Amino acid sequence: MQADVTLDCSGLKCPMPVLRAAKALRGMIAGQVLSVTATDKAAPKDFQTFCAEGGHALLSTDVLGDTPQGQLVRFIIRRGG
Repeated sequence: MQADVTLDCSGLKCPMPVLRAAKALRGMIAGQVLSVTATDKAAPKDFQTFCAEGGHALLSTDVLGDTPQGQLVRFIIRRGG
C-alpha cells in the first residue's frame, strides 16, 4: 500500500513515536495513509492502543529487520474521520 506520508521514528523511545504519528495524522485528511517506522519495543502495543482509541485503522504491522537500536517495525495507519 502506498503511503501519503512517511515518518521515521527509528531510535526514539516511548512515547515519541506515537506523539510524532499523532502530529502527522492531525495534518492529514480522513482516509489518507501514514507509514511509520520505529525501533522502540513498546511501539507495537502503543500503536494498537493509539489507533483503537483515536479512531484510526492500523492496517499492518511488519517487522523489517534488526538494527543497532532494535527491531525495525513499520506501521501502516489509515487516518480516521
